[in-house]
Amino acid sequence: MLNLRHSLFLLLVAVCFRAIPAEADGVHYPLGAIRSDDGKLYVVDLRLPGVWQGSDGKLAHFFLASKKFRTPLNTARCLAFDKDGKVLVGDTSTRQVYRLDDTGKPTKLAGDGVGIGMPMALAVDAEGTIFVADLELHRLFRIPHEGGEPIELATVSAPRGLAFDSNGNLIVVSTTKDQLLKVTMKGEVSVIVPGRPFDFPHNVAISREGTMFVTDGYGKCVWKVGSDNKPTKLLSGAPFVNPVGISISGDVLLVTDPRANAVFEVTLDGQLKNLNLPAEEPAK
Repeated sequence: MLNLRHSLFLLLVAVCFRAIPAEADGVHYPLGAIRSDDGKLYVVDLRLPGVWQGSDGKLAHFFLASKKFRTPLNTARCLAFDKDGKVLVGDTSTRQVYRLDDTGKPTKLAGDGVGIGMPMALAVDAEGTIFVADLELHRLFRIPHEGGEPIELATVSAPRGLAFDSNGNLIVVSTTKDQLLKVTMKGEVSVIVPGRPFDFPHNVAISREGTMFVTDGYGKCVWKVGSDNKPTKLLSGAPFVNPVGISISGDVLLVTDPRANAVFEVTLDGQLKNLNLPAEEPAK
C-alpha cells in the first residue's frame, strides 16, 4: 500500500510539471546546483528532466532523462559530488541514487531501488560514503561509495537538506517541530535550532568557518546560523521567489530557485548575482 501511494503521488507530481511547457533557452525548474574544482557547473532540473552541465556561461545537456515515469532521473531532485568528483543524483521516480560518469551515463548505487523512498538531499563524507535524506521514510541512509543496499543511520522526521560540518557530523534540515538538527555517525540526533524559525526550509550549506546557510522557500530568503545558533537573514525578497537548493563553492553560495527559474551566486556577505544561464541546445 505504501509503494502504491508513493507511485500515485509521484505520478501526479510528474503530470502536473509536464503540463507546464518547458522553456527552450535555459534551465526549466532547477532544484540544485554544484560547481566542480575546475569550474564546471552542474544543475539538476526537474522539468528538463535531468542534469545540465555548464561552462563559460553556457549550459548543455549532461544527462537528458526520458519523460517516461520510472525511468532514470525522470524526477531528479538533488545532486552532489562523490569523493572522486563524479556527479551523484537522487531520483524520486526510481527511488534511486545514480552516479554519472564523464559522459553523463548513470549507474544506480542504491541496490535494487526499493530501500529508499524519496531522496531529497545527498552528502558525502571524506571516505566517500554517500548519505541520503529520505523524505518519504523519514530516515537518513548511507550507501557505500561503490554502491550497495542502503543502511539506516537515523530516524529524522521530514528531512530535506544535508551537509557535513567540520567535525564530521551531518547537519539536517527538517520541516517539523525542530528545523535544524545534528546527527552523529552513531545516529545520535540533537537539536541545533529549536522550534520553527524558518517558514519552509529546504537545504543547508556550511562555510569553512562553520556558518550554516539555509534556504527558505516560503520566506523567500537565505538564513545564516553562526556559532551562537541564532538564525538571521542573509538575503531576502526579490529576486528570490522560492529558493530551494543551496551549495557552497569556495566562498560563494549557489542558490537555486525553481520559481524564479534561476541559479544565483550569493557571497557570504549577501551580494547576489543571477547567473542567467542560457542553453546551448533546446530541451527535447
